[in-house]
Amino acid sequence: MQEVLVSKLLEYIRDNNPDLLFTLEAEDKLRVWLYEKAESVQPLSEQLKKDNQPEYIIIDRCLTEATVELRPSRYNYILNLLEQEFEANYNSLTESGLLQHEIINMIGYCEPVFEDLKFSIENEDNRFIQYVITGMISEYLQSNSENENVSNELQQPTKAEG
Repeated sequence: MQEVLVSKLLEYIRDNNPDLLFTLEAEDKLRVWLYEKAESVQPLSEQLKKDNQPEYIIIDRCLTEATVELRPSRYNYILNLLEQEFEANYNSLTESGLLQHEIINMIGYCEPVFEDLKFSIENEDNRFIQYVITGMISEYLQSNSENENVSNELQQPTKAEG
């Protein structure tokens, strides 16, 4: 059952926390993290087994418990705001294949705001937080646009003096 839970945890972070997945893979700590998370819910698993719960219930409850600190997903929050408020940018990033990469960058860019406002399940629907994060996304996109323009200008061939 531990292997099933590890597999479900991997699937969960791939879908909801690719920023964490990217970091864990870069640090070569993914496997350790997955097994530590699975091990951390072992007491719950054992209690549910004693209560004669079916395996699918045990796995579901253990997955929910193991991922509690990962919710709400900042990745999905920014993804939804980007899709709703910046549709042209969303479509462009999707078409270029950079959507996931850029959202991971946006999470880092917005991290101080998420922390300062104590982003959580209890306040993820708060309009103020939504406005502030939307403003941060706008700032990020504007900054990237300006950097891209400077880069393009630097790559323009210069005319030889004659």
